[in-house]
Amino acid sequence: MSHAAHPARPASGSSRSVMVWRLLSALALLAMGGIHLYLVLTSTGGVLGMLFVLNAIGGLVLAIGITVLQGRLLQVATVLGLLFMAGTLAALVIALTVGLFGIESSLDYALAPTTLVVESAGTIVLLITTVLVLRR
Repeated sequence: MSHAAHPARPASGSSRSVMVWRLLSALALLAMGGIHLYLVLTSTGGVLGMLFVLNAIGGLVLAIGITVLQGRLLQVATVLGLLFMAGTLAALVIALTVGLFGIESSLDYALAPTTLVVESAGTIVLLITTVLVLRR
C-alpha cells in the first residue's frame, strides 16, 4: 500500500471525534434546557419562568443546530452554543452571589447544585467542540 492511503484514516478518526464532541455538546445543551423547563413546570413562574422557557427553547434549537449543521453554520452554532451555556452559567453564579435583576438564588433552590455542575461541564464540552470545529 502506498502512503497516500494513510492520511485518510486520521481524517476519518478526527471527523468521528468531532461528531462525538458535537453530540456531547448537544446533550449538554439539552440537559441545561431540560433543567430550566422542569423548573418552570414544577416551581418557577413569573418573569424568571419566562426566561427559563426561553432558555429551554434556545438550548433545543442550538442542540439541533450543532447536530445537523455543517461548515460555516456549524461554526456559528457552536460559538453561539458556547456563549449561551457560559452566559447561563454566569447568570446563575451572579444570582447565587449578588443577585441578578433583583433575583437572588441559593444552593438550596431546586436543582441549583445540579445546574452548576451541568452548566460548568457543558461550558467545557462546548469550548472543546468549538475549538475543534473552528480548526477544521
